[in-house]
Order: sequence, then structure tokens, then C-alpha cells
Amino acid sequence: MTSMLSAFSQWFVNPRRNPLARIHMLTVSSRLRKFGLRYDDLYDPYFDLDIKEALARLPQEVVDARIQRLKRAMDLSMKHQYLTDELQALQTPFKSYLSDMLALVKKEAAERKALGALPIYERTLP
Repeated sequence: MTSMLSAFSQWFVNPRRNPLARIHMLTVSSRLRKFGLRYDDLYDPYFDLDIKEALARLPQEVVDARIQRLKRAMDLSMKHQYLTDELQALQTPFKSYLSDMLALVKKEAAERKALGALPIYERTLP
């Protein structure tokens, strides 16, 4: 039963197999392009401390570019405008910069938990 559920969930979220997932991915991509964002920019470092740790480990240039994209998106949203079509064509909304580091942080946290060590940071929500 579990393998069947797992196979269904993999099919359900795979845009190459599921036409609804493909439509969802294209819609999200379109919305992110309009504001010049990447999907990884949507992660909130105040909600998940693993994301905060992963962002702290990234090079400063990558973090600065993320902040600039977020500022530009907020500015465009407040003005009720979108990026020009030329700039939208240059955007890469699903080019990930955070997933590798986030996977490493989650792996380290799982390893610490398996060894019975104390967490590096407390998991408290603001």
C-alpha cells in the first residue's frame, strides 16, 4: 500500500507525467518571471531555521542577489507593474541556488538527531 501511494505521489507532482502538474508549473513559472523571482526566493528564513542556516552558508553574492530580487519584486508589486517582456524572457525561475545547501543542512540535522547530539540551533518560531 505504501509503495502504491509513493508511486502515485511521485506521478502526481511530476510535470513530465502529470498534465495538471505541468500546468501548475507553467503558471508558477509565469508568475515568478513577471516579478523576476526564482522559486528558491519564496522560502522564508524566519519560518524554517534550516533555510536560515542554508542561506547563512551560501556565498554573500548569492544572498545579495536574492535580496535584490525580493526588493525588486516588492517594488513592482507595490507599483502594480511587471517586468518588461525582454527581462521576463531572461528570467530562470526554476534555477535553484538553495536546494543543494538545504539538503546538506537537513542531512546534518538528521545525522545529529540520529547520534543524539543537541541541535546547533533551537527550533523556535518567531
